[in-house]
Amino acid sequence: MVNYDEDILISQKVDVNSEQSIEAQVLRIAVYDEFKAYETYSKIIEKFGAIHPFVNIKEAEAVHYSALMPLLQKYNVEVPVNDWALKVQVPKTYIECCELGVASEINNVAMYDHLILHTTQSDIKDTLYKLQAASYNNHLPAFRKCVLNHYNGINQSSSLNSVEDMMSKASEYQMLLEDIASGNMDQNKLTELFSKLNISMVSGAGLGAALVAFINNYQENKE
Repeated sequence: MVNYDEDILISQKVDVNSEQSIEAQVLRIAVYDEFKAYETYSKIIEKFGAIHPFVNIKEAEAVHYSALMPLLQKYNVEVPVNDWALKVQVPKTYIECCELGVASEINNVAMYDHLILHTTQSDIKDTLYKLQAASYNNHLPAFRKCVLNHYNGINQSSSLNSVEDMMSKASEYQMLLEDIASGNMDQNKLTELFSKLNISMVSGAGLGAALVAFINNYQENKE
């Protein structure tokens, strides 16, 4: 089965010109993204075993999409097809999974910012705020800790060329991430960020340094 509004679900953007109601779009986008998180973390557990923080966060994602279901029923909105089990690609290493978790939770927070702006129903808005808060206050710090612990323990005996390469890549990420952290967190910037999270294209240490810098800046701005 295919979702009739797949373009909207993937874009995570409300289409004001769509025949589908705003409430329906908001709820379907939110549920579909929670499905994605649940299936992603499930696949990671299948590959690496019952590792933390994925075990706990996987269960939390199930709670998240379950919290949205009564709203879909109330507003007579069809539940989107959960086809993520066939789409999810698991990274090769544990640290790459943690980096993916950071990126996913940042995207989730930004998505809820957008959906809340388009929500007029108070019960929907309240639920979205609660889910966003859980991602920001619980999930993101857990993945952040995973990344910090890894990159704080990087062996400092890298060759000069390797260090220069990592610094160059980190600088490239830092420019992009500071732009996003300053408040310019639009879909184009997020897409560019996630395209750069292709681990085969970048140095793990470069990526890690950039992610750590971004998370610190983003938290300061949110506070």
